[in-house]
Amino acid sequence: MKGHALARVLLVAPGVAHDCPYCTKKNPKSEFRPKVVRNGNFRRKSDGRVVQRLLCKECGKGFSYATFDVCYRQNKRHKNDTLRKLLCSGVSQRRAALILKISRTTVVRKFLFLAAQAQKKTEDLLKSKPPATEIEFDDMETFEHTKCKPLSITLAVVSQERRILGFEVSRMPAKSVLAKIALKKYGPRPDERPHGRARLFERIKPFIRADALIKSDQNPHYPRDVMRFFPHCTHKTYKGRRGCVVGQGELKRGGFDPLFSLNHTCAKIRADINRLFRRTWCTTKKAERLAAHLALYVQYHNESLEKKTA
Repeated sequence: MKGHALARVLLVAPGVAHDCPYCTKKNPKSEFRPKVVRNGNFRRKSDGRVVQRLLCKECGKGFSYATFDVCYRQNKRHKNDTLRKLLCSGVSQRRAALILKISRTTVVRKFLFLAAQAQKKTEDLLKSKPPATEIEFDDMETFEHTKCKPLSITLAVVSQERRILGFEVSRMPAKSVLAKIALKKYGPRPDERPHGRARLFERIKPFIRADALIKSDQNPHYPRDVMRFFPHCTHKTYKGRRGCVVGQGELKRGGFDPLFSLNHTCAKIRADINRLFRRTWCTTKKAERLAAHLALYVQYHNESLEKKTA
């Protein structure tokens, strides 16, 4: 009885657990569903849970409840949640591998898997929430491999709630003193920030009210993009201020900050994602991996805010 009770608590997609995956794959549009019967159980090595085996009477092939789980065939699925918390708490992938006593290759595979799952969960959470009436957005900068290859992270946050609506990672050319060095060493680098803002606004548009208030700093490129995607929204801009030392440039020095929700969230991202630390030897090597890490963090961040308000 104990084993069957454990089997019942496994996460199984409703209405699919008793459908043979092999017969369904061959005839996905068929209304005929072959008879599926219980065929014993087994204790899963990774977490010790007892899983029910099933047998299809039509094709004679066996499967189990675990076949329908998103973690199917993962040998160390019990380390997924711990790894997710570590990667969102300022721990590098190498250090996470040492703490969990797994290889770096396993960490990378699980990291990409968790990032894909986090992106789906974030979309589901945003769809369940009412459209935002007030948002803030701006760019924060980092780099890939070297400071001669800067990256821009466009971030949109719901005011007061600090819930992250979305982000976009874009490549940009080096500025100031590094501009000549970067051009000589790596050649011309395109500015993808306008396209990144367009992709972000297009993606978060369903989650914002048509008459919402949108706040940002006085970047001259922002009004045009806001008018293009949110023609009926009110766009307010605020003069940029000098950052304080504690917030590493994100939090502003003294007085009332009209973009506090955004700046506070950016400061937390810099504090919680190892590759975004201001002074570190753990840097981003690929922009795509930075986007995956941000997707993982956004889900973790929004989830922690939900627990506080519950």
